[in-house]
Amino acid sequence: MRYVLDTNVVVAGLRSPSGASAALLDHALSERFTLLLTVALTLEYEAVCRDPAQRIASGLSEEEVSTVVTALCAVCEPVDVRYLWRPQLRDPADEMVFETAVNGRADALVTFNRRDFGDAPAQFGIALQTPREALRSL
Repeated sequence: MRYVLDTNVVVAGLRSPSGASAALLDHALSERFTLLLTVALTLEYEAVCRDPAQRIASGLSEEEVSTVVTALCAVCEPVDVRYLWRPQLRDPADEMVFETAVNGRADALVTFNRRDFGDAPAQFGIALQTPREALRSL
């Protein structure tokens, strides 16, 4: 399986180590699926997860967040965004995640914000799944 994880899934995985999002991060690090990442999405993961409020909630230091993001980069398949498909979504901030999925030929885009992505992923043959659904697919 080829997955793109929305930033909210990575944040949830760091904040709740016993949840489905954390299990997905563990599966990504164990290479049980192919994690697709672009440089821009990686930078967003790091910026959002290093935010002081997120770090307090997760109990992680800036260095620990960097270690997690670096580990994800070490196991990911890098995606070059050759085509921009904008605008496709209600929220322009989600376009980068969507474009990673399309350009990386993802099987699924994993997010908690299904409503923000609407029908756009399905038009490209990409499933839209919650972390729990993605775990079941594995």
